[in-house]
Amino acid sequence: MPLTANQVKNEKPTSKQRFISDEKGLRLLVTPDGGKYWRFKYRFGNKQKTLALGVYPEVTLKRARELRDDARQKVRQGVDPAQERRVKRQSLINANDNQVRSVAKGWWNKKKDSWKEAHATKVWRRLDDNFLKQYGSVPISDLTTQDIIQAVRAKEDKSHLDVAHRLLQDISRVCRFAFQEALIKDNPARELGDVLKPNQAKHRDSMPPKFLPMFLKELERYGQGERSYTRCALKLLLLTFVRPGELRAARWEEFDFDNKVWVIPAERMKMSREHRVPLSTQSLAVLDEISLMSGELELLFPGERSSKQPMSDNTMRRALFRLGYDGKTAGKPKALPHGFRTTASSILNEHKFRADVVEKQLSHEYKNQVRGAYMDHAEFWDERVEMMQWWGDFLKNSENEYTVIESG
Repeated sequence: MPLTANQVKNEKPTSKQRFISDEKGLRLLVTPDGGKYWRFKYRFGNKQKTLALGVYPEVTLKRARELRDDARQKVRQGVDPAQERRVKRQSLINANDNQVRSVAKGWWNKKKDSWKEAHATKVWRRLDDNFLKQYGSVPISDLTTQDIIQAVRAKEDKSHLDVAHRLLQDISRVCRFAFQEALIKDNPARELGDVLKPNQAKHRDSMPPKFLPMFLKELERYGQGERSYTRCALKLLLLTFVRPGELRAARWEEFDFDNKVWVIPAERMKMSREHRVPLSTQSLAVLDEISLMSGELELLFPGERSSKQPMSDNTMRRALFRLGYDGKTAGKPKALPHGFRTTASSILNEHKFRADVVEKQLSHEYKNQVRGAYMDHAEFWDERVEMMQWWGDFLKNSENEYTVIESG
């Protein structure tokens, strides 16, 4: 029986991909994630072949049949429609389109919709500044392994090792894209995995636990007026150990005070997943203080120039440096806002909180996909609530500990 428009619309996915036949070789491929793809199955030169006709609903059943009929007509005329498509695609690539810059742009355009806008911009700028300005006009087929090595080692020689590794990854992906699109016969970036020095991950400068009592007491005394926002931001950042960007853009609507939880929406999270933060009594007290300053606004921490924009990303860093945690003040370490996450993680793990619970609260990504899938599903909510209250109490006791030292 031929398909109907309603049947195509209402077809539900199952655990395995499956084909649903229409007629005259037209089939609908339904994938487990709900995707629906039109395919035309035909024989040419005694070989069974398949031609992709588009994705539903962009391509309707009516249009898919029209495309199928066009393809069948070509087969009857002795023309392989799949081969014809490949030839046309290749013919569209003229000398300019075959340059490294154009190919890189094609790869970037294909990937950018799956990235956050800021990340996509950063990737293109890195490629453009460090590679395409020199090699962008080179035909992709003329790009050599030595060209790539020269570009990435130029960054390595300037001690920009992290940029060098990221640049090599970007170039490798562009070359793989070119190979997959049949623009090159060999991938010049294929064997470059060890061409750079190993890039040892560096933790951002964190506050050593032994300095916490002094820091907390100094922070409590830190400034009034505009600095009150900054003081509260640093206190809440340490209490919740979210990423600084997640805190700066926090909105009052994200806080559920009845249930004592801060729900950060997926679009503001690095991993693009909603993140829940249990609010300790200490966090709630800081939020009460902040509400007196910005409770009528959308943002907890509005910028100085506009209440519609969040606090500058340098504001908390400058405050830490004013307090002497700049790496230049005798007797004090260098500390950065992002390093509060490392401090909290170290102390919580040292006090035997389960690593999975700590990692979940840090909203870390697992490179192991199986492990990551497990962590996405597991919430450990009760343990996280208990841990965050313990952490709030720990910080309060640490501040009181310094009071004892001062009076001793």
